[in-house]
Amino acid sequence: MASASEKATSPPPPCCSSAADVPLISRVSAAAKPPQDWTTPTDVPLIRPVDSSANAAKGVTLMPRAQSSHPLDPLTAAEISVAVATVRAAGATPELRDSMRFIEAVLLEPDKNVVALADAYFFPPFQPSLLPRTRGGPLIPTKLPPRCARLVVYNKKSNETSIWIVQLSQVHAVTRGGHHRGKVISSHVVPDVQPPMDAEEYAECEAVVKSFPPFIEAMKKRGIEDMDLVMVDPWCVGYYSEADAPGRRLAKPLIFCRSESDCPMENGYARPVEGIFVLVDMQNMVVIEFEDRKLIPLPPVDPLRNYTSGETRGSSDRSDVKPLQIIQPDGPSFRVNGYFVEWQKWNFRIGFTPKEGLVIYSVAYVDGSHGRRPVAHRMSFVEMVVPYGDPNDPHYRKNAFDAGEDGLGKNAHSLKKGCDCLGYIKYFDAHFTNFTGGVETIENCVCLHEEDHGILWKHQDWRTGLAEVRRSRRLSVSFICTDGKIEAEVKLTGILSLGALLPGEFRKYGTMIAPGLYAPVHQHFFVARMDMSVDSKPGEALNQVVEVNMKVEEPGENNVHNNAFYAEETLLRSELEAMRDCNALTARHWIVRNTRTCNRTGQLTGYKLVPGSNCLPLAGSEAKFLRRAAFLKHNIWVTRYSRDEMFPGGEFPNQNPRVGEGLATWVKQNRSLEETNIVLWYVFGITHVPRLEDWPVMPVEHIGFMLMPHGFFNCSAAVDVPPNACEMDSKDNDIKDNGSSKTISSGLTAKL
Repeated sequence: MASASEKATSPPPPCCSSAADVPLISRVSAAAKPPQDWTTPTDVPLIRPVDSSANAAKGVTLMPRAQSSHPLDPLTAAEISVAVATVRAAGATPELRDSMRFIEAVLLEPDKNVVALADAYFFPPFQPSLLPRTRGGPLIPTKLPPRCARLVVYNKKSNETSIWIVQLSQVHAVTRGGHHRGKVISSHVVPDVQPPMDAEEYAECEAVVKSFPPFIEAMKKRGIEDMDLVMVDPWCVGYYSEADAPGRRLAKPLIFCRSESDCPMENGYARPVEGIFVLVDMQNMVVIEFEDRKLIPLPPVDPLRNYTSGETRGSSDRSDVKPLQIIQPDGPSFRVNGYFVEWQKWNFRIGFTPKEGLVIYSVAYVDGSHGRRPVAHRMSFVEMVVPYGDPNDPHYRKNAFDAGEDGLGKNAHSLKKGCDCLGYIKYFDAHFTNFTGGVETIENCVCLHEEDHGILWKHQDWRTGLAEVRRSRRLSVSFICTDGKIEAEVKLTGILSLGALLPGEFRKYGTMIAPGLYAPVHQHFFVARMDMSVDSKPGEALNQVVEVNMKVEEPGENNVHNNAFYAEETLLRSELEAMRDCNALTARHWIVRNTRTCNRTGQLTGYKLVPGSNCLPLAGSEAKFLRRAAFLKHNIWVTRYSRDEMFPGGEFPNQNPRVGEGLATWVKQNRSLEETNIVLWYVFGITHVPRLEDWPVMPVEHIGFMLMPHGFFNCSAAVDVPPNACEMDSKDNDIKDNGSSKTISSGLTAKL
């Protein structure tokens, strides 16, 4: 965390038109933060409409030009190109410009008041009620502040990582490269960090290892002459000693080998190559350490190694399942305007980032005469950690941070109708910068669709014989990526990360699933970050969190039948008090509630977090991976909102030697939570003990949680809310766990 003095000397807020030009690269201390995000410029022209909601909305027609992009819309391909060109042109020398590698370019998200202004007066459906009323009517800018991009740039020559803020809406002349529709607002080097790895680096690393003569000889000892069969999966080294310090960009690859070159879908992960140690300098792309430590034979070829339809050896495809069709002859019930989605009484915005993947913004429920009632400002899954329980090399190093070390969104891929999603589907594309600064578009990256979710409730009156039934329908927003997982209802399936055994060898830290082949025990942990705003307008800090536990009444006058129990609420008053764990014995759950708004029965309105199946890390307190992942030590964390506190292990967990970053450090401030802007962090996981029947693929296993309304509706449930009430949860997350490659789909689902 930056101290107060360090904050005072940070670069000026970006995207303020009155800000003076700043140095293109400025050095900051290791503790300093990236510059604060921009706020509404003070010199934006204002108009003052008549103090009336209707007339205020009419003020929109007086704008000189329409606003083309909502402040929360993801960057377009054109905006990414402008941002990259602006940064590259600002390089001091040709060598510096040539050595720039672009890790990510994302929207610099504006302050909440800017979002509220956009929703109130600039973008339909116009919602003037979002802004607090002022004497004489609200002040409305004639245009919104300019959009900005935030870029993480790795310098391949100097091994430095820098963060750049680029304003996208101005023409700015730079000394080199001519005119660009972008302006560098600030830039600074972040010392002693390594940014996420990139797919281009992975491909380069594989080629370097496969062409390394000692490696070729080691593979020949194992009977492998055809290097096209060899698979080299680079893994980040994590941090276990000073040798892993971020002064060098390092990878320790895992090796696998297919058995046939004519079967591209063969499961090569069924044949791990063990006993070979490789350390690669990813900055210079050279093997710097190599050792053939132990000759372990490759596991024999398994007849079930393939998963291509019709090509499975020793088996046949199922033919007894008839086609299943999902049809909506009248079209979907949802409406989409850009990235804004309306469905039944819910509305929200869809976003996407290279690190998190899917982001859900501005979740709200339209409640009759009460209008739009906010639930959350921003919801996403900010990290996935997969620690393995085998202390042997290389498995003890398998502690991947799939968001922070690789990026969930960057590894997304196109969805195909009729395969990944069913029914009437709305697709959204995603745009990313690649390692060299080009723009890549993933078509159909996010899908939006409705789905029937079975019977919600059914009742039959035994007197009349009449039955009443309600079906559950949910709206799913989902994406699938190859390197991580994200969701609230998690379905884990897929391919195991395996190890090889010597003949007769046995490992108690896993399960033998085939001759010479075993699967280590491991855990999957996911971190959901929920920036809540229950019944709160921007600028209001009126939320708190209470923990609810069921208590058994003591025997005595109040419990003569020994059957009494009750719910006991405890207010979590500070951040250190709010480090909590699940407890199924007391049906423990948590409620985020508004401190000022009551429903018709006098209850404070809120949403409760209902945990599902969960666990904590099965590792000693001194486990090296917990140095970077201290946030796994508790299931629940609650912090006061700070826009710099986005990722539970810090922004750059790769090779991170420091313990002073992330949730475990932020909460030491012990900020008050009694009435404030609440950020709820929920850590949930599953312990996977592989079984023989899991091979070649894991069965579906479920974990998750729900956010459910608690005392939320002021109106009568019989009038304004359907009998099936409402829920929010996430859905349909499938993981293929094949070592460094995991496949995920995830989605926030609103159910009514």
